[in-house]
Amino acid sequence: MVHIPPSIGEWSGFDGLRALWRDRLPAVVRAAANSDFYRSRFGPDVPRVDLENLADLPLTTKADLRANHPFGMVAVARRRLASYHESSGTSLGQATASFHTEADWAEMLDRFRRGRYGLTEDDTVLVRVPYAMVTIGHQVHAAARAAGALTVPADARSTAMTYRRVLGLLRDLRVTVAAALPTEPLLWAACARLTGSAPRDHAPALRTLIATGEPLSQARRRRITHLWGCDVALSYGNSECGSNLAGECPEGALHLWADRYLPEILDPATGTAAPEGSGRLVLTTLYREAMPLLRYDTGDAVELSYEPCPCGWALPRVRVLGRWEQGVTLGGRRVYACDVEEAVYSLPPDLGVLFWRAVEDRGALRVLIEAADSAAGDAAAALRAGLERHLGAAAEVEAVAPGTLVSLEELARESHIAKPRYLSSAGDDSAGLSYPAGAPAPQERVPSEGARR
Repeated sequence: MVHIPPSIGEWSGFDGLRALWRDRLPAVVRAAANSDFYRSRFGPDVPRVDLENLADLPLTTKADLRANHPFGMVAVARRRLASYHESSGTSLGQATASFHTEADWAEMLDRFRRGRYGLTEDDTVLVRVPYAMVTIGHQVHAAARAAGALTVPADARSTAMTYRRVLGLLRDLRVTVAAALPTEPLLWAACARLTGSAPRDHAPALRTLIATGEPLSQARRRRITHLWGCDVALSYGNSECGSNLAGECPEGALHLWADRYLPEILDPATGTAAPEGSGRLVLTTLYREAMPLLRYDTGDAVELSYEPCPCGWALPRVRVLGRWEQGVTLGGRRVYACDVEEAVYSLPPDLGVLFWRAVEDRGALRVLIEAADSAAGDAAAALRAGLERHLGAAAEVEAVAPGTLVSLEELARESHIAKPRYLSSAGDDSAGLSYPAGAPAPQERVPSEGARR
């Protein structure tokens, strides 16, 4: 039986959303039991699960996914699998698999199209996110193609796609929509600054940045808009659960797609879960075919609220703070990078601060910012005051020269990638083939006496 996911408006209020969860849970548990992992966890009898006893199920963790790599979480026949992906944060030897069927892809794109991006056939969409091995690049690419837009696959991890080349594409193709980590437009702006021109000179048609892959403070959102003159729309997701988990409504609020995911908020201190509040986000997938997950601990620190939104969507609002384990304790509270960046990007734009790094040290925060000599003193003093006011903790701020945190050489680099040439003329070093470290490059041979004759 094919289960058709709902569209926004097909349920009535938050009570209707709970009814949807109650209806879907038994089918989701039965589907998950087809995987080796959940079959082993459940034993011979699949449990009867409803909203009242959902919390009795143990959490599914990233460690579980890694221990069952690659196919242990798959719940459909292998011939039905359409694509394989991994989390962008996966480290060497710690792969976290994410499989999708064609139906999963259709459902994923349906979710993505809910966001306030407004893609049309008149758009040129620059996809500046990784294509290997994560999902988001393929998702934006497919959504843009489906809308009839001109799609530009500017992979964020290709050594051929330098920042200078991105600026050229933005200008020459008159890109209207760009999808990227919110750090990217700051890097583009720094690259533009090296050319002595304003960012907007390189992107005269840009109307929207689809920001994804990182938490985004309101201050950084405003800074991107100031630099590029574009709207910023946030898309939140992770690979394990099926990419896009939340998007912004027409009012600009970030809503969790809770008709496709049943959310819980885990208190890491007590191990108990609540329907809303602050803590780690736990999700149960409701329509995932290839890899249904029950009570998956995403590890993301969020704030979840069921406060009604003017948009009328009966979906909870979510604020994404960052990875739980990457938070630090300052002034008796949990602090994340987005808390620090709120102060950094609240600095006056004319101080020119784009890049920063911070370290928590014995209850105090040490922050480095890049600033020109003429602005260094003012920027450091203003940020110190802003951080102490915003975080309620001591802060030390040092301004360093541009290029200290983000390499100017990397920003200015031209592409040097070429197809390999295996035969070339003497003295031609443009063959474009890089030999791996430790492998001997071919040496020019001196002809033997016999060969000379």
